[in-house]
Amino acid sequence: MKPSVKPQNPNFSSGPCSKRPGYDVNQLDISTLGRSHRADIGKNALGKACSQTAELLGLPEGYRVGVVPASDTGAVEMALWSLLGARGLDILAWESFGSGWITDVTKQLKLQDVRRFEADYGDLPDLTQVDFSRDVVFTWNGTTSGVRVPDGDWIADDREGLTICDATSAVFAMDMPWQKLDVVTYSWQKVLGGEGAHGMLILSPRAVERLESYTPPWPLPKIFRLTKAGKLIEGVFKGATINTPSMLCVADYLDALNWVERIGGVSQTIARCNANLEVVKHFVESREWISFLANDPATLSSTSVCLTLSVTEEQVKNMVKLLEQEAVAFDIGAYRDAPAGLRIWCGATVESSDLVALMPWLDWAYEQVTA
Repeated sequence: MKPSVKPQNPNFSSGPCSKRPGYDVNQLDISTLGRSHRADIGKNALGKACSQTAELLGLPEGYRVGVVPASDTGAVEMALWSLLGARGLDILAWESFGSGWITDVTKQLKLQDVRRFEADYGDLPDLTQVDFSRDVVFTWNGTTSGVRVPDGDWIADDREGLTICDATSAVFAMDMPWQKLDVVTYSWQKVLGGEGAHGMLILSPRAVERLESYTPPWPLPKIFRLTKAGKLIEGVFKGATINTPSMLCVADYLDALNWVERIGGVSQTIARCNANLEVVKHFVESREWISFLANDPATLSSTSVCLTLSVTEEQVKNMVKLLEQEAVAFDIGAYRDAPAGLRIWCGATVESSDLVALMPWLDWAYEQVTA
């Protein structure tokens, strides 16, 4: 039978992700709108976005946080173009975004000393093969595969190279070993449900040292330049952005950070993600027709939860359409490059009660397409 209860919020997209519970655009502090981002009011808001982020994440002393252009992609590419080439590189990929970074370093930057460690959707590459005397580039959580690194234990404490981590669907959702990470990138649109187009760049002192001691041999576009006369442009990490940001998006991000603070900090956003995953786990464990794309439970993402079904690709598409038509789940089809299936966002802004309400609808949709 068709379920009678629907999720109050049917937005389970993996990006842009659902807004925080109780979100109201009318609650935003829009005093910065219509003002220059270079004026004190604009710089103060941007500076607060950086400092409040660092405080909530509990970053180590000396780590810097900056707002940069072009979402997580812009932040990652800024790091790759600015930092790579000083050492050999080990790069890991097990889904589409990691594969994109391989394309960047081999076909665009044309680095020669590159070791690639790749795995198919559902698996991780062999982390024990990584050489930390080299620079290392990897994603923390595969947003399009639902496969994450289990922890930071595989990262050497005495590393000589830099660790550059694309963590866009992990920051604020998973426990990050900051001391082992030299560059971390993420976007507002993921775990905090912010708006797109802006990225966040976190640099360790070791990353800053590389920036100030190494000049890459290729041209750097203006929006990638983090140094001037051999010194870090500190203003980027204090609210003086490289290009003009959307101050409305900044206000929206500050609203999300304030929400994190109100609910008890990052420990609570992590707990919310874990609780959401448990709802899906309970459902999957009791049904034979659905399973996680991740093959190892230790690598199971608590944000971008990817599922495979024992039906045809066309039947999966029909399930997604049915759920959308019933207004119980929007945008939950698998990523276009991933195996056919469902991808349900379980990040911190999603309520567990909405996932509980959604699960019977998956049963219903499955029965409809297989009848």
